[in-house]
Amino acid sequence: MKLKAIASLATAVAGLALGAQAWAADEAGPALKAGHEYMIATNYPNNLHVVDLASDSVYKTCKLPDAFGPGTAMMAPDNKTAFLLNNHFGDLYGVNLDDCKTVFHAKLSRNPGEKVRSMFSFALSPDGKELYTTVNPTQMMSDHYEVKQPRLEVFDTSAGLDAKPVRSFPMPRQVYLMRAADDGSLFVAGPDIYKMDVKTGKYEVAVPGRNWQRPLYSAPDVLYFWPHQTPYHEFSMLYTTAKFKDEKQDLATADFIYGYVSIDLKTGKSTVQDFAPLTELYFTGLRSPKDPNQMFGVLNRLAKYDIKEQKLIKAANLDHSYYCVAFNTKGSKLYLAGTFNDIAVFDPDSLEKIKNIKLPGGDMAITTTQVFIR
Repeated sequence: MKLKAIASLATAVAGLALGAQAWAADEAGPALKAGHEYMIATNYPNNLHVVDLASDSVYKTCKLPDAFGPGTAMMAPDNKTAFLLNNHFGDLYGVNLDDCKTVFHAKLSRNPGEKVRSMFSFALSPDGKELYTTVNPTQMMSDHYEVKQPRLEVFDTSAGLDAKPVRSFPMPRQVYLMRAADDGSLFVAGPDIYKMDVKTGKYEVAVPGRNWQRPLYSAPDVLYFWPHQTPYHEFSMLYTTAKFKDEKQDLATADFIYGYVSIDLKTGKSTVQDFAPLTELYFTGLRSPKDPNQMFGVLNRLAKYDIKEQKLIKAANLDHSYYCVAFNTKGSKLYLAGTFNDIAVFDPDSLEKIKNIKLPGGDMAITTTQVFIR
């Protein structure tokens, strides 16, 4: 009788295990299809969504581990794995989009008493074999905190679910967005934009920011937390600045300007270009894949500018604020994300809204959408 009971129990457990596997497979949703164009977006409570850009509908939703925030995501070069900064800015993850499994995890707070956060600051090597992040450590003492030197940490993306840095170097303070160039160097945004050798830790100023020397210009102001992966294969962000009439630098008569910084990740060539009067705020801006002379910005309105003429071409009112703008690869559709749990789809030529894609879950906050073709 005991043997029969044990055998029955084993059969039941096996059945439960198979049932759990089937449930997990169902929860993972369908695998992605080769040649199809997709977009990823994250939102509360802790979701990673894959949107099919042919139908502009949610293709699948992956449940992420731990907690949300900020949900900044980038696609690996193979377009199979999404890497995310999450868990209150404290952990990095790699998620296989076909089965929703977490294949990489690096906990940034590892040392006793040390709390570590990364401010949107991670990037992948051109071959996807390494992940770079700038971390900001604080030693938590019993009666005070000690702010420590920021450091670049380099991880092997094949290290699995308990990844530890393979290299580490001191970094400047106030560092956030970064992107890796095709030659392996790392561009890092901070007070200036630095170019770093990830093997030695040595860096130099690639594009002056706070310390630029543009005659009759004030130092630029940059508030940009979205590491776009675009058809132009660039590292880009917006800036605002004051352009003075003369050497008196009188703000009362100055022109306030919007511009963009772009670094070509293939050639390393940088561009600093004004494109519009500063009449309203935009959180993100991207050039059209169809016309590099057109800049699109979004926050409380969607606006299209002629860069050379530095003038507004057209603007569209929005149902609510959106933080993040993205294009499909051909530039025939434009997507607005961030804030709530809907992605607005617009025609970039007419600026007419095509539809809204509602995401399961809550708001997207400051998510970074990324478009890719499997």
